[in-house]
Formats: sequence, C-alpha cells, structure tokens
Amino acid sequence: MVRRMQERAVQTRKAILRAAAEVFDETGYDGAGITKILARAGVTQGAMYFHFKSKEELARAVMLEQASDVRLPESPDGLRQLVDVTLALAKELQSNVLLRAGVRLAVDPSGPAHHDDSIYGWWAERFREELVAAREKGEVRADLDTEEFAQTLVGAYTGTQILSQIASGRKDLPRRIVSLWRYLLPGIATAEGLERVALLDESYPSWA
Repeated sequence: MVRRMQERAVQTRKAILRAAAEVFDETGYDGAGITKILARAGVTQGAMYFHFKSKEELARAVMLEQASDVRLPESPDGLRQLVDVTLALAKELQSNVLLRAGVRLAVDPSGPAHHDDSIYGWWAERFREELVAAREKGEVRADLDTEEFAQTLVGAYTGTQILSQIASGRKDLPRRIVSLWRYLLPGIATAEGLERVALLDESYPSWA
C-alpha cells in the first residue's frame, strides 16, 4: 500500500512537471498560470502544492531537471564526444519539451534564472570533463584552459540556440551548431583532434 502511494506520488510529480514544461515552453514564465498547468496535468491544486510550493519552485524544478530524460552519447570520451553531445542537444531541443522549457526558463529574467545560474554551471562541468579527456588524448592544445572554454562554449551555445529559435523555431539549430564548431575547433584542437572529429569537412551531413 505504501509503495503504491509512493509510486502514485512519483507519477503525479512527473505529470505536473511535464504539464508545467509544456506551458512554460509555450508562454514563458510570466505567461504561465498555475490554473492552466493544473488543467494540463489533470491534478488538483493540493496535489501540486504537495510537490511544489509555488510557481517559482515549479519553474526552478523544470529548469534544473531539463536534462533528466535526455539521452546523450556516452563514449568514447574526448573531443568527438563533446561535439556529438552538442549536436545531440540540438536535436533534442527540437522535440524534447522539458529540455526546451528548461532552456527557455534559464534565459528568462522574470523567472528563477535571475538569481540561479547553477544549470549553466552543470552544463559547463559536463563539457569540461570531455575537454579534460580530450587534452589527455592529445586532441586539444595542452595549454587550453578547460574550465574557461567550457564556460565560453555554454555561452556561445546559449546564444546560438536563442538566435535559431527566433529565426526558425530551432529547425536550423543543428546546422548552426556545426557552423559554431567550424570556427571554435581550429582555436582549441590539435591536428590529431581535428582529424578525429572530422567536422570541418562534410562528415556530419545528418546534422546539418
């Protein structure tokens, strides 16, 4: 009985989070009303406030859990892996509503992002780990500041996806990310790293 109740609570939380992601993705933070989220989730106000005490807390959960159902390439570690992760994210942003909503909230100054940049730090650390692995393999310059470049990549990626959203509803985001790497890679990669990634030629046609 207890387990059944726990499972029901988990499913209710997921339903609320999913509904909130859909509404935040459609309207942004200010335009999202609790009543609309509850109707979308099909739950009561009491159920919502059991899991989330306010709209801001709910938005923060969407923002911080944006990658919870994202499948990213896991191996091999290194420069190719880093490029593949960014390209996979570009594809996910076209269809994954939780990721899209989390990304939108992360750049919405009216929402929880105005005093919480932790999700950017999470992505930067994820990217930094791949850069460290790439440096150990001789794929990037030995003097590369992996932390600084990881943060720079997060900023460049964020700006690129915003521009893509405005210009095409993110339909051209994979192509824009390929273009971004064509400019970034020569500044950080060794000749061996460029060969392994092979992005500067047409080896990634499925992403463009």
